[in-house]
Amino acid sequence: MKLPIFIADAFTAKAFRGNPAAVCLLEGKLDEDMHQKIAREMNLSETAFIRKLNPTDSFTQSSCFGLRWFTPASEVPLCGHATLASAAVLFHKIKNVNSTLTFVTLSGELKARRAEDGIILDLPLYPAHPQDFHEVEDLIKIAIGDTQVQDICYSPDTRKLLVRLSDTYDRAFLEELKVNTQSLLQAENTGKVKGLILTLRGEPGGQTQAFDFYSRYFAPWVGVAEDPVTGSAHTVLSSYWSQKLGKKEMRAFQCSPRGGELVISVRADGRVDIKGGAAIVLEGTLTA
Repeated sequence: MKLPIFIADAFTAKAFRGNPAAVCLLEGKLDEDMHQKIAREMNLSETAFIRKLNPTDSFTQSSCFGLRWFTPASEVPLCGHATLASAAVLFHKIKNVNSTLTFVTLSGELKARRAEDGIILDLPLYPAHPQDFHEVEDLIKIAIGDTQVQDICYSPDTRKLLVRLSDTYDRAFLEELKVNTQSLLQAENTGKVKGLILTLRGEPGGQTQAFDFYSRYFAPWVGVAEDPVTGSAHTVLSSYWSQKLGKKEMRAFQCSPRGGELVISVRADGRVDIKGGAAIVLEGTLTA
């Protein structure tokens, strides 16, 4: 077996920043267990598998493909950064001729279209509902100790818990915050929470670029302690902050050590456009 494979850093224009994803091109059917084995071997937060939907399809000419995402531990229903990485490989390395690509996924059809300064993902927008603090108090205390919390919401569609930190904190505080990810698995083992979002209101620009909000994302439940830049988390964050700020157009920064920028446009049809760059840092052949 020989498979073309790439690694692309998503939500960044520069190599070695943003969120790396492996992207594998499948000409034919791959044994089901091989998806997980390859993802474990790549050992990145996500490995994406692009497959032809029909034998006569072409990676350069066709505009619709199947797409699946695997962490080293399990398959996931939605991954924004690996979708961006997949589109970048097809557009920039395979030289796909189309301006818009459609991916058939576990989260329905997702579109990726070319933009002058990146790639725009058309993703679902998931509402987050107020969450009773006492139900998740232990989880939050274990994760962030006595850090002051301003708001807590839960997204049942994505099983993500959104914890907004007090407006008294700044970006540097969020970046330096130590989060106890290992103990989260013991604190929450019911299956209700599969991802923890910490978020903070943005600050005026001044000397640096202004962002409307900041975030970090933790998902030890699916084998990812901290994800560098997370498209799926922003399907929830976009909904939350659009309501809180009264804005449809926003800029976001995910404050992981690698960091990444996202340009967000909340649409009238209940979806969200998320734009980001991608840098392809490796291409080769997987042999097994």
